[in-house]
Order: sequence, then structure tokens, then C-alpha cells
Amino acid sequence: MAAALQERFQVVSTDFQKIQNDLSLAVDARQKLEAQLSENELVKKEFAALTAENTVYKLVGPVLVQQDQAEAKQNVDTRLDFIRGEIKRVEGQLKDLGEKSEQKKTELVGIQTALQQQQPAAA
Repeated sequence: MAAALQERFQVVSTDFQKIQNDLSLAVDARQKLEAQLSENELVKKEFAALTAENTVYKLVGPVLVQQDQAEAKQNVDTRLDFIRGEIKRVEGQLKDLGEKSEQKKTELVGIQTALQQQQPAAA
């Protein structure tokens, strides 16, 4: 019985560590998306200050290429929508992983308690 509990503890512990790793990756992804969102909002703010006479350039590889102002603004708006959607997706993933992490932690505590209760009986 103790060997089965010990084995179950190992399996749940490994699952818990994997969830923690996934949680860490999701947090990193969320931070990168937040940085991209901030950067693109700044670009949109700069675009709002442009006049019709201003020229917009886009970096393509090592070259600056002239771009239509309306197209550039539309690209930034599209990018912002995409980033916001990705942030929502990652937040859902973070919530799900947080719940799974709590379940595994509770399961680990339960197994640990059962193992500790068996030890005095074996002695």
C-alpha cells in the first residue's frame, strides 16, 4: 500500500512540476504580449499626431520603404486587435493552469498525509 502511494505521489508530483513549468511559460508569454501591446499603442498614438503631409516608412529587412499612411494605421489597428485577443487567450490559459495547479497541490498534500499516517503504523 505504501509503495502504491509513493508511486502515486511521484506521478502527481511530476504532473505538478509540468503544470508549474507551463504556468511559467504562459506568464512569460503574457509579459511579451503586454510589451508588444504597449509598443503598438505608442505607435498608434504617434500616428494620431501625423498630418496628411507626413510620410510613413516601414522597415523591410535593412531598407526603409515608404508606406501609405492609412495602410500603416490599419496594420497597427489589426496588430493591436490580434495582440489583445492573444492576451485574452493566455489569460484563460493562466486561469486554467492555476486551477489545475491548485488541484494537484491539494492531491499531493492528501497523498503526503496518507503516507505520514502509514509510517507510524509500519514502525
